[in-house]
Amino acid sequence: MNRRDFLRLGVGGGAATALAPALPALAAGDGGDYGPLLPPDANGLMLPEEFTAREIARAGEPVGASAYPWHRFPDGGATFEAKGRGWIYVSNSEAGRPDAGASASTFDRKGELLDAYRILGGTQLNCAGGPTPWGTWLSCEEHPTGQVWECDPTGAEAAVARPALGVFSHEAVAVDPKRRQLYLTEDQPNGRFYRFTPTEYPDLAAGELEVATVDGKRVTWLAVPDPAAEAVPIREQVPESTEFNGGEGVWYHAGVVYFTTKGDRKIWSYDARAETLETLYDAAADDGSPVSSVDNLTMTPTGELLVAEDQPEEQELLLVTLDGQVTPLLRLTGQSGSELAGPAFAPNGKHLYLSSQRGGDGGITYVVTGPFEKAKKKKKGKKNGDALGVPGPALALMAAGAIWRLRNRA
Repeated sequence: MNRRDFLRLGVGGGAATALAPALPALAAGDGGDYGPLLPPDANGLMLPEEFTAREIARAGEPVGASAYPWHRFPDGGATFEAKGRGWIYVSNSEAGRPDAGASASTFDRKGELLDAYRILGGTQLNCAGGPTPWGTWLSCEEHPTGQVWECDPTGAEAAVARPALGVFSHEAVAVDPKRRQLYLTEDQPNGRFYRFTPTEYPDLAAGELEVATVDGKRVTWLAVPDPAAEAVPIREQVPESTEFNGGEGVWYHAGVVYFTTKGDRKIWSYDARAETLETLYDAAADDGSPVSSVDNLTMTPTGELLVAEDQPEEQELLLVTLDGQVTPLLRLTGQSGSELAGPAFAPNGKHLYLSSQRGGDGGITYVVTGPFEKAKKKKKGKKNGDALGVPGPALALMAAGAIWRLRNRA
């Protein structure tokens, strides 16, 4: 199948979504649903038993049988279901011009690579972003005059800048389809947490951009006077707004917006209904924390958070298990100075895509397959809970206890 045949199938349904709620509390620990990590494979990846990985793309080299060279410095990514057959994996390029932008690779229902092509060019430092429920990819530029670009994963339609979402050092974005709003992070030491309400959802051409002010747990949203930042950076326009130290990945699920801040190694939970914010995990407050850094964020098909690490030596993709522990789902070795980026599950929940941003001197993208459904066994017989996504009374009590322990340390 060539690209033209694949495009005729169309795209729909948006990114692969989590099938179950995430825990509202994290606690450091060992173990996990999938068992210990085995020695490194040929790719330098340490995986649990029954899991395998293969390289699907390398910067500067043609992807599969296509003539398209994969982009440098792959970063944020997401998958999109294609109507009738397979899926698309989209990946940003955190390079400068002319290499930056975003690319896509297509796969059949078995996960076999079909084609690759560019969906965004002429931009720079495209870091993370986020998928939309209507099936587009929002690519974020991470520099002072950065914008959000809305992209068609098939490449059939040209990407469009969305300046109404603000001009700043964008990191990532997540959509709340119930309240028809978007949440955005800013990768600066004194960055902010933003909310965008489209005038005519899901059209992102116009709307109101707001910035968060946090008092205790309560969040108040204040309008940004000049989203174009023609005279003053957005984060300085509302003095009473709250600083967040290096905003990174953000993900929405079941009424909750999860996001990370790398400067203080925290994972946050914003309850969109109650408009309250809590720190779910503070690595600095845990002497034995397995969390060395936090970056891109997504969820597994069974509802656990996955946090990609950005650190100089070995990097890990951290799994927040159903019993509230943080353990590595995988570890990358032999690629010092790189970082893990772009984790995203295929719609079938059996293929996990991710990249080593500087592996091989320009970036390598992998796919990991294995029995991710193992975690489902622990969910049997449990019903979904409140807006925080607690999967049942027992887990609710456990999560509350974990929150109490985190708050009462030291």
